[in-house]
Amino acid sequence: MSVEREVLVVEDETVIRGTLRRLLERHSYRVSEAASVKESLDRFNVNKFDVIISDLKLPGAPGTDLIKISSAPVLIMTAYSSIRSAIDSVKLGAVDYIAKPFDHGELLNSLDKIVAEHGCRIAADSADDAPFPEMVGRCPEMRELFRRMRRVAGAGSPVLIQGESGTGKELVARAIHELSGRGRPMVAVNCMAIPENLIEAELFGHEKGAFAGAGETRAGLVEAADGGTLFLDEIGELPRAMQGRLVRVLQDGEVRRVGAVKARTTDMRLIAATQRDLEQLVAEGRFREDLYYRINVMSLHLPPLRERGEDIAELARRILSDTCERLKSPSLRFSDGAERAIAAHQWPGNVRELANAIEKAVVLCEGESIGEELLSVETPPWRESGNGTGNGEAAEASPALSLEDYFRHFLREHQDSMTETELARQLGISRKCLWERRQRYDIPRKKRRTGAG
Repeated sequence: MSVEREVLVVEDETVIRGTLRRLLERHSYRVSEAASVKESLDRFNVNKFDVIISDLKLPGAPGTDLIKISSAPVLIMTAYSSIRSAIDSVKLGAVDYIAKPFDHGELLNSLDKIVAEHGCRIAADSADDAPFPEMVGRCPEMRELFRRMRRVAGAGSPVLIQGESGTGKELVARAIHELSGRGRPMVAVNCMAIPENLIEAELFGHEKGAFAGAGETRAGLVEAADGGTLFLDEIGELPRAMQGRLVRVLQDGEVRRVGAVKARTTDMRLIAATQRDLEQLVAEGRFREDLYYRINVMSLHLPPLRERGEDIAELARRILSDTCERLKSPSLRFSDGAERAIAAHQWPGNVRELANAIEKAVVLCEGESIGEELLSVETPPWRESGNGTGNGEAAEASPALSLEDYFRHFLREHQDSMTETELARQLGISRKCLWERRQRYDIPRKKRRTGAG
């Protein structure tokens, strides 16, 4: 980055352009001006700037078009300071937004942060490269994901990561946190793993004596993420009462412990993840609309493994190499049959299922290559007849069912007579996987009066 940082101001109001030029030149920025997107392209190489400041509403084309055209980070200004227009700008890839009339100090602070985060990286990184060493992907969907991750990392806005179970949502969250340059660690919380009667104290902390068993004052996980990132996995499972409390934290930047009178300020960046359709949950009244719009400022979608084409083979080879190294096993390779089996399998469990299959194969392999028989991906155990399900007749009677259809059929038929542990064992999956599939197929667990599963 040059000593004198270069900024392009795209604004059709002459007075505002002049004000910005004088302000920025006083703070060591070299300023170029344009009144529209077309004039910007006609007069300048828009990729050369350290940052572009653009009005949202311009003659001809909106300022957000510069996001698609330029590799420079774009800061959007808008006099239409509704949350909707701001959210839409960031969704399209703007690194930040500021409402007019703007505070000079706020604008300068935002610019300094954007240039620090993006300036050195633009020349060094290709938008097509994975932004994190553990990430693999060359398909168009993954390249777009990498581009958007870089755009959103330095903005500080909330991020919502959506994708099926096992696609790597936490890995994406960690990559965004690392790219953001926030000084404190990322605190990861699985909302479905904390019992409902404990989640308030776990998230927001509590004072001594606030409730039975609160023998000492304790900070919550929101406070622990101060200065860093709070990653809420499976946010769709957060109870509605806690959703309301989280809205207050995001709105006011303050957290109040259970039993406390005063609130404490917190500067944490929120990244949320879910495999569920939050818009549908909002429509059903099961997820707060105000929280949905606050966390969905920037949305990232992770494609399922089965839609990633040649990425699957590359990812499998990377996982095999890493697994051999971790298990201190001799280097192994896949046989031609194993590679064909990997390419043909649908991978309903996505990257997690692929990694588990490869680890099992490495442990069992006695030669120099892994054959398809060691991967066990030809037929999932719950599709096989006579699998100890107690319903071999039903399994044989419906061989044309998809995996999803068979799962739904088996679960609805047996959930009244089996505990969750028994259901998971019969299906050949873990209880956690069973829970995840219940959410995916919208088959809630029925409450049992005795003998909780």
